Amino acid sequence: MAVTADGAIGLAALEARLQQDLAWLELPSKSWVPRRVVDGQDVIDVVIVGAGMAGLVTSGMLKRLGVDNHRVLDRAAAGQEGPWVTFARMRTLRSPKELTGPAMGLPALTFRAFYEAQHGKAAWKALDRAPRTMWMDYLIWYRKVLGLPISNAVSVDGIHARSDDLLALDISEGGRPRQLLARHVVLATGRDGLGGTSVPPLAGGIAKRFWAHSAEAIDFGRLRGKRVAVVGAGASAMDNAATALEAGAGRLDLFIRRPDIPRVNKFTGIGSQGVVHGFAGLSDEWKWRFLDHTLKAQTPPPRPSVLRISAHEQAHFHLASPVTNLAVEGDHLVVTTPKGRYATDFIIFGTGFKVDLGLRPELAEFAPYIRMWSDRFATPEGMDNAELESSPDLGDSFEFLEKVPGVCPALARLHCFNYPATLSHGKLSGDIPAISEGADRLARGLVRQLFVEDRERHFENLKAFATPEILGDEWTDADAPQPAG
Repeated sequence: MAVTADGAIGLAALEARLQQDLAWLELPSKSWVPRRVVDGQDVIDVVIVGAGMAGLVTSGMLKRLGVDNHRVLDRAAAGQEGPWVTFARMRTLRSPKELTGPAMGLPALTFRAFYEAQHGKAAWKALDRAPRTMWMDYLIWYRKVLGLPISNAVSVDGIHARSDDLLALDISEGGRPRQLLARHVVLATGRDGLGGTSVPPLAGGIAKRFWAHSAEAIDFGRLRGKRVAVVGAGASAMDNAATALEAGAGRLDLFIRRPDIPRVNKFTGIGSQGVVHGFAGLSDEWKWRFLDHTLKAQTPPPRPSVLRISAHEQAHFHLASPVTNLAVEGDHLVVTTPKGRYATDFIIFGTGFKVDLGLRPELAEFAPYIRMWSDRFATPEGMDNAELESSPDLGDSFEFLEKVPGVCPALARLHCFNYPATLSHGKLSGDIPAISEGADRLARGLVRQLFVEDRERHFENLKAFATPEILGDEWTDADAPQPAG
């Protein structure tokens, strides 16, 4: 093994070390879930929808716990999963480089190990944050080195409950529709996993050629020399504004509703293992109080993202400037705020995402029965919060719960491991910091349910097991009668 003076051992050596660590820990565990065949078709124990970071670590945890009969499906091409090389437009990740993210407690599986193996320790020390595209390289390596069962270019078009306690998935693969049978389905579908992008109603009557949401594909090259407006003060708004400027936008107007840009990252500031593991144990009132305060304070954009904009003299920050009207005038738009009217050629909405089950055709059969927090929790006085009110009310294994008990029991087999799970479980399913802990909680819950469901098979196996450890020739009974002499 060639090692540089700075300790760069190369990925091959790191992979060998990881395999040795797994062998020492006797991982992955042996397969133990009884196979099922129904109507001549193999039943998959768990189907994970989404092969982004959340889907990968869920797959890794299930494999680790001996649930090898699972599959991960993603509609994107290999290497294009998640936001990292599609609509994410920051230069580096927003999270500190030291966070172990999806590594599942394995040192050789961390981003730091991946980086140092290639570039050495001095380069790691000099690195500020993980480059965005390199994080995607890391996730591609992660799925390869763990041998995860991922199928790309597969869309899940529908999920249906069956009378035999299975779920049927309508999928399209290579343009060909077919159906899979699964015992459980995990939705690891990201920020918009239970809805879609959130856009102000005033954009409704404007032709799409004039605007885009920050999570959409945008041809920034065609904005060169143009007047561009961006709405929002979050990281996504800032990164899109910076990307437009770097593409040569002639003028950039950034419209921010608040009188100041948020400055303090509240939840990160109190981050601890207590929050990670203790949040789910809070009463409903305390969960709401924590998240209502955090959401209303808002998360500040990273300082480098703001500096990326202000480095351009054609950039203009407009505070206390909510957009009150948007109109087409000739070949351009006019943006109206309390401070004035501004001509622009194109506007980007960095306005986040929303929960709207009606936007998810794969959930059409279940949407009327899924319980949201607003269905059973009275919003505390003075804490009205539309985002929290539309959050799904989830069980201990991230499973959906019924509005009316007994009406749709199949929901117990459908698990929500994406950002809207935050109110029920804390920040375990949408961001890097505690994604391993979230996947561990989910995977252990699935293991528990799978074992309980198969209890009769496991008991029969227990009764049938007859491999002796003692053969009867290991001792002599001192009191046994002696043969007559």
